[in-house]
Amino acid sequence: MAKTHICLSFIILLYIISGSFMRVNAQGQKEWCVAKPSSSTEELFNNLNYACSIIDCQIISKGGACYSLDNLYNLASVAMNLYYQAAGRHYWNCNFGNSGLIAITDPSYGNCIYEFRK
Repeated sequence: MAKTHICLSFIILLYIISGSFMRVNAQGQKEWCVAKPSSSTEELFNNLNYACSIIDCQIISKGGACYSLDNLYNLASVAMNLYYQAAGRHYWNCNFGNSGLIAITDPSYGNCIYEFRK
């Protein structure tokens, strides 16, 4: 009987400890918002215009680190991520009419560093 209580206590302890670790990992996950590769040009323009009407998009303006006139996908993704980060990183802030997705791999490239706010 005593062995059963010890085993049960040990299992409960493991459950509690593993639950704490799992929460720490989930909260520590970095996330960025980017445009879905299947997004249309119209969707990308709409997302870019919407995000930049609310947040500062100087980084994608001429002379900015992420300026790329020939790559609308990257411009929209940077703007969408800026909005997502500024709005508190809630999944619904990356929806953009179902044309955004949350990435867990840093999408930064070259001198273009995608913002991440804790």
